[in-house]
Amino acid sequence: MSTTSTPEHLANLPEVDASTMRSVLGHFATGVIAITAFDPTTGQGAGLAANSFTSVSLDPPLVAFCVAHTSSSWPAIKRAETFVINILAEDQEHVGRKLAVKGGDKFAGLAWNPSPSGAPIVEDAVAWIEARIEAEHIAGDHVIVVSRVLHLYADDRTPLLFHKGKYGRLHLAAD
Repeated sequence: MSTTSTPEHLANLPEVDASTMRSVLGHFATGVIAITAFDPTTGQGAGLAANSFTSVSLDPPLVAFCVAHTSSSWPAIKRAETFVINILAEDQEHVGRKLAVKGGDKFAGLAWNPSPSGAPIVEDAVAWIEARIEAEHIAGDHVIVVSRVLHLYADDRTPLLFHKGKYGRLHLAAD
């Protein structure tokens, strides 16, 4: 049976604004990544947290993440030849929070090990991907960074999640 009237729940949809968009898209659970590098101009560690990350291609091996134009850390990471995308473990909320804040020494108290190129791998991350920029695409208030995977590693621990503006943990159903 078809009807020409608009269902009640569609009649008064809110305006698409930043607040509504954030609220609706917050229903999609994501992992949390920490992107880390050494700024070659200062030698200082640089890092940022993000939750927009995806696989792009297996051949060639490409991944992508999004960074806000307002990021003060991205220019330093971008200057590095290589960087590491760290997939944070469920007990690393403190790392995500530390790297999400603007300014300050983001590497103070942050334990790390060098990647094959020497970029910082956050200690105890569930997985890490050493990469370099392949392409950048301007998209609204963000830049989509497509990156070529150089080296990567993962273990079997559980990742940190982000859902509805809060950090969370994955609970897998029994087989």
